[in-house]
Amino acid sequence: MPFMSDRQVVAANSVVQNALSGKSQEFCRVPSRIRFGLTASAVGLFATIIVGNEVVAEDQEVSAQNRLPIDPDDYNYEAGGLRGDRIVVKLRNSTGAGITAFTGVKVEELA
Repeated sequence: MPFMSDRQVVAANSVVQNALSGKSQEFCRVPSRIRFGLTASAVGLFATIIVGNEVVAEDQEVSAQNRLPIDPDDYNYEAGGLRGDRIVVKLRNSTGAGITAFTGVKVEELA
């Protein structure tokens, strides 16, 4: 099962348009089941998850666990993707300080 992870600091009051930009599985190669795990180093981080044209989660607060996501505890979102669909995890920091975002994405190819 292909897996993508990312850890990055989201600057104060800023937005990361896609934490998965440039990753090998950013675009689905075949129909897939996609699971998302998100955590943050502090409160105040929000995530929007989009697969293709489907908004899976919009501006949802991310759990402040200060560690990489653990399966199944932190994998709260799931979607289906078709060949060519782009997987987007948009991160928004609503605070006046940088927050580290931890992202894990599991792509189960169905074809």
